[in-house]
Amino acid sequence: MQLYTPDTHDYPELTEVWERSVRATHDFLPDAYITRLKGLLPQYLGSVTLFCTRDEQFNITGFAGAHKDSLDILFIDPKHRGQKLGTQLLTHAIEQFNIRELDVNEQNTQALGFYRRQGFEVVSRSEIDGLGQPYPMLRMRLISRN
Repeated sequence: MQLYTPDTHDYPELTEVWERSVRATHDFLPDAYITRLKGLLPQYLGSVTLFCTRDEQFNITGFAGAHKDSLDILFIDPKHRGQKLGTQLLTHAIEQFNIRELDVNEQNTQALGFYRRQGFEVVSRSEIDGLGQPYPMLRMRLISRN
């Protein structure tokens, strides 16, 4: 599947994909916190290099964002999970942006397992997330690629 570079006019659709994905995978986050994060998302999207997948109707099905050698975000629309989109986006990040590190919520066990299968290992742990809230984050580093 071809990858695309979204622009600012795609931010509303990226935000919708983000919210559907977060609600499907981050059941440990309260609604109020998801709403808070959603309000910060457009600013955050502007701070990373974005790339996405699209379906036949050109709807965004998943996206990722890189900054330096770190994968900062990767979200797949729940309707399109299991189609290897996450693997495609992560492989692109590794090959095109030399991604070697990422952070993942410790309680997001699906993502943690995915990254481990892709050759990442936990190298450190923080008790709080980037906004100082008590949602532990794991720093992962690429150790080997299958």
